[in-house]
Amino acid sequence: MKLVIDTHTHTYASGHAYSTLIENAQLAKKNGLQMFCTTDHAESMPGAPHYWFFSNQRVLPRFLEGVAVVRGVESNILNIEGDVDIHPTSDRNLDWAIASFHEPVFRPSDVKSHTQALINTIKGGRVDALGHLGNPNFDFDFKAVLECAKEHNVAIEINNSTLRGNSRVGSVERCYEIAEMGKELGVYFTTGSDAHFCDDVGNLGLVSELLDSVGVSSDKVITHSCRQFLDFLELRGREPISDYQSL
Repeated sequence: MKLVIDTHTHTYASGHAYSTLIENAQLAKKNGLQMFCTTDHAESMPGAPHYWFFSNQRVLPRFLEGVAVVRGVESNILNIEGDVDIHPTSDRNLDWAIASFHEPVFRPSDVKSHTQALINTIKGGRVDALGHLGNPNFDFDFKAVLECAKEHNVAIEINNSTLRGNSRVGSVERCYEIAEMGKELGVYFTTGSDAHFCDDVGNLGLVSELLDSVGVSSDKVITHSCRQFLDFLELRGREPISDYQSL
């Protein structure tokens, strides 16, 4: 499947990544992207930046190297109530928010607790996508969470780094199961490299292979075109981004 947007990338600001935003944009262009989201880790993650970093994303240009730059964050799910660590002052300066489980922030527990946390995160309305759900350390009720995601128009991320099999070990088969069920339920999917070095920005080959293998329709993949992605943001209730209206 053709994928023109990478919705999950990190810069060295995350504390354990190694490239600048400009370097990420250069590789986004080289790798054929039309748009990418910059989504550094929110402040509860060890080494992550202060919330001012995200509040100040309003200063970023809308295009770098001719590629559209979407202002975002990868937030942390903090508890079973579904709270995430996006500071209230940051919301208005963000275009895109992912919520993910990370072991240093949310200690792995049990299926019921993980499921409750994910459902409450969705219902909280502050995030647009759930990140790298394949992690077996955070097992959950796939059907319950995906049905909730569909109801509230929250996208399910398929993560290329996860599909390599050398991080979040044991995730690959689970990602295929999630995609199969998501296809049947009609959820929206998004695609991320989870790049922590610029060479990986736009590296979505394994994601594309999964989507094709499962038979997910391109109209449910919000990264298939810029217009689909922008329409999804508006469906989520976000204000239109005037600089991108010609995309």
